[in-house]
Amino acid sequence: MKATVVDLRYRMNDVLRALERNEDVEILYHGRTKGVLSATAPVRRTKVSEHPFFNMRHDEESVDKQMEKLRGGRYRDL
Repeated sequence: MKATVVDLRYRMNDVLRALERNEDVEILYHGRTKGVLSATAPVRRTKVSEHPFFNMRHDEESVDKQMEKLRGGRYRDL
């Protein structure tokens, strides 16, 4: 999609819809491309307990106990 500076001001919903469809949006100023907006990859949310770090060690400790050790004294003082 190509959009002028005026389009960004008055038709931002159309620009956002194009980004949701993973289209690149060229920003035009006086007919020349000044930049390109591109959609970002969706961020996948995972639980802390599913992080690969917790499978490195084969301890029987729970995730909470391991995090407590990592955080140390400063966290306990809060």
